[in-house]
Amino acid sequence: MRRAKSLKAALSGRQPDPAGRSTDELRAEIDELTSVNRDHRDPDTERRLMELRHLVGIRQLGGDGGEPTFPEPAFDRLPDRNGGLAGVSPGALTPELVRAGILRDGCLLIRGLVDPDEARALAKEIDQAFDARDAVIGGGAGSPGYYDEFVPDARFQETLGRDWVEGGGGLWAADSPRVMFRMLDAFERAGLRRVIWDYLGEPPSISVQKCTLRRVDPDAGAGWHQDGAFLGDVRALNVWLSLSRCGDEAPGMDIVPQRLDHIVETGTEGALFEWSVSPQMAEQAAGDAGILRPIFEPGDVLLFDELFLHSTAAEPDMPKSRWAIESWFFGSSAFPGEYAPLGA
Repeated sequence: MRRAKSLKAALSGRQPDPAGRSTDELRAEIDELTSVNRDHRDPDTERRLMELRHLVGIRQLGGDGGEPTFPEPAFDRLPDRNGGLAGVSPGALTPELVRAGILRDGCLLIRGLVDPDEARALAKEIDQAFDARDAVIGGGAGSPGYYDEFVPDARFQETLGRDWVEGGGGLWAADSPRVMFRMLDAFERAGLRRVIWDYLGEPPSISVQKCTLRRVDPDAGAGWHQDGAFLGDVRALNVWLSLSRCGDEAPGMDIVPQRLDHIVETGTEGALFEWSVSPQMAEQAAGDAGILRPIFEPGDVLLFDELFLHSTAAEPDMPKSRWAIESWFFGSSAFPGEYAPLGA
């Protein structure tokens, strides 16, 4: 029932695709509304921004016909690992450094890219989004803007998969226009959007299905995996933003800290799912580098692509939960076809 009501409400308020306007004009409206909304937060403005981003994402599908390239890796600017995963400062972040980190360590860790106080505030807004969703499920109205199920263009509605994400303790950022706005605005002010654009070599789009607000309890379970095992041939960069301390007192992430140029065999004995990797295979892939469990603080960001092998690091005796946002950005020329795009 809640799905039908939400769908009807969303469609009744949706403005038609302004076919006479260019993609650049739509982006200009996004920038203008973003600037206004920073000073005067408004649920209707944030919903309109979601619609505009979807229109831009659809326009971008297939790219512009050019051949995007990755930047040349700046290996000389990577810090020494010293047996762990060395982080870099926000001021050091460039597309070339991202490429070097991915090609050497499978990822790049940026310490404090988002202001820690802003990260903690985002965690509180995630709680509000979860509460608003629960209120809607219970037949209530919820808080304006914190939960408003996103309705994509009809061509993408058959492959949504919202229930699977909710069952795993997550919530689509697209279903919370208020949190989505704050997340993307934080990325913009940190200079991350331009880095992503230049890293992918083309305009990026977020996938509705792969941008998730997460609140993970210590008893959570998630197997080792590479997202490329089910994403297919994509051009991608994932932004994993920690909103609370994790890796020791709360579930974090176990990682294989080296570049893998292939999909590790999935579904072998010990794997949780057909698409996941067994712990034995993960250890084999890690080799001498070993498996690492970094400690993340609020505002830390881990960047990686679809070949990165990782797993949720949860232990039953951890005393706290973890808040984080996972947002996958795809190059428009190689966007996963079954997902709904949002222009970034």
